Amino acid sequence: MDLISLLGIPVALPSIPRAVALLMNELAAPEPNLRRVTQLFGTDPAMAARLLEEANSPAFQAQQQISGIPEALSLLGVQQLRTLVASAPLGTTSRSVPGVNLQQFWRYSLHTAKLARSLAGSVHHNQIAAYTAGLLHGVGELLLHLGNPERVQSINRLVGPFDPRRSKLEQRLLGYCYSQVSAGMARRWQLPQVVVDALQYQSAPFENSVYEPLAGVLHLAAWRVRAREAALGEKELAVSFPGEVGLALGLDIDMVLQQDPIDWTVRPDPGDYV
Repeated sequence: MDLISLLGIPVALPSIPRAVALLMNELAAPEPNLRRVTQLFGTDPAMAARLLEEANSPAFQAQQQISGIPEALSLLGVQQLRTLVASAPLGTTSRSVPGVNLQQFWRYSLHTAKLARSLAGSVHHNQIAAYTAGLLHGVGELLLHLGNPERVQSINRLVGPFDPRRSKLEQRLLGYCYSQVSAGMARRWQLPQVVVDALQYQSAPFENSVYEPLAGVLHLAAWRVRAREAALGEKELAVSFPGEVGLALGLDIDMVLQQDPIDWTVRPDPGDYV
């Protein structure tokens, strides 16, 4: 299946059941706590994508494309948010996305978003766009598994969905990888070009004709979190560190590791938004 055909498949990305329940409870209050609502949307890639797609739709005619959750929430009314959340499909079982551990996916996405925001701040880049890109960067992997399950399962037998080598193997066997799929989805959601470019070139930041620093930030953040998921040791971290990307941003491996804003020993909660 080619990339265009894959992107044409209508799929509903699953949301975190606990996040949906907490959002429904908060939005049922006479005066919902906006900070809490922002926190909860910021933990769920699928919910964030639905929110940003709605905020960037022609119905709102925003003066500029919306890249962040707080901006999107300022456009939608409480009733619209209730409808959006109530219609969210839940990722309740391992069969929701065959071949993907959704608990791991949600944890991985949240960690990448936090780390991308932290790295963006250190290089004076847009932290809101970085968080959004980090949260959504892996959604293409979900579509790959939902849209082309048999082919992708054969890839899973070689390396797992969160393996640091994943993008190169997908590119070699499919002709594209989750990065291009994520970018195609973001383009369909009418997200800002800076976010689309970051997603498109996250696996190979220098392939774009015009270098987008956010792609480099996302590349480093994803490298760090994937390395953590793979339990790489100190020597493996040093060997696998994408030095050219770090050099372009003025970040060496020590600076990236020191930016960790995450207590890796604590399981992320849907209300966790540091």
